[in-house]
Amino acid sequence: MAIKCERIYTKPADLNGYRVLVDRLWPRGISKVNAQLASWEKEMGPTTDLRKWFNHEPEKFPEFKKRYVAEIEANEALPSFLDLVAGQLADQDVILLYGAKDEEHNQAIILKEFLLKHLADRVPAERLTD
Repeated sequence: MAIKCERIYTKPADLNGYRVLVDRLWPRGISKVNAQLASWEKEMGPTTDLRKWFNHEPEKFPEFKKRYVAEIEANEALPSFLDLVAGQLADQDVILLYGAKDEEHNQAIILKEFLLKHLADRVPAERLTD
């Protein structure tokens, strides 16, 4: 099993996994039925202040990453989110969905990297790779 990232606005590449939206805001124009989500973990998305500061400007990405990781580490929802992801990886892929247009500079990429690092001792390595 693997942790994957997918833009919610593209046609789903994989419906055979645990599809979880990791944005704080619901994506415009996406119906909750068509999203085919298993879960919406909005508290795992960056705070409004951080999201507005970043403004999806690639040159700010390194600093955004540092600030977002600090938010994740301080997030009270983190332990239950780690449990959720670890539990799902036992049976299926976990697909982190996001709304950003930029597929290289977004919070889901950072969150995936964070999860890979922090679940390494809880989930067998072969279940964390694509």
